[in-house]
Amino acid sequence: MEHNRAVEMGEEAVVDFLGAGGTGVASFARGDGDPPHSIPVSYGFDAETGHLFFRLAFGPDSEKRGVVAAGAPVSFVTYGNEGGQWYSVVATGRLESVEDVDVADGVLESLRRVDIPMVDAFESEPRTLSFEFFRLDPETLTGRTEAQSDD
Repeated sequence: MEHNRAVEMGEEAVVDFLGAGGTGVASFARGDGDPPHSIPVSYGFDAETGHLFFRLAFGPDSEKRGVVAAGAPVSFVTYGNEGGQWYSVVATGRLESVEDVDVADGVLESLRRVDIPMVDAFESEPRTLSFEFFRLDPETLTGRTEAQSDD
C-alpha cells in the first residue's frame, strides 16, 4: 500500500519551485470575524532578494483597493504538481506599493529579473482598470511537498 506524507521543502527547493513567477492566491486579513479577502494573482519572484512582486488590477468599485490600502497582513499561496508530486509554498507579510519603495532598494533591478504572467481574469474592460505593482518581503516563506514511501 502506498502512503503519501508531507515534508518540509528546503530553501533551495522553495526558490526552484517559485521560479521567476507564476500564479497563486493572496489572502488579506480583514476585520474581526470577517473571512479574509482572497484573490487569484500572478506573481514574480526575485531569487536574489527573496521578494515576491504582484501586479494587481483595480476597477472603479474594487473592494480589493481598500483591503490592500489598509496594510493588512497578507498570506500568499502557490502550488502545483510536478513529476507526480505536489508542492506548495506559503509566504506571509505585508504588501508595499512599489511606488512607495525607495528605488535604492533595488526594486527596479528586481522587477527586471521577474516574470509576472499576464492573465486576463477580469470581467471589466481593461481600459477601466488601473494596474499597480506591489512587493512582498516575506516575514515567513515555507514550502511543503509530498514524500512517497511504500509501506
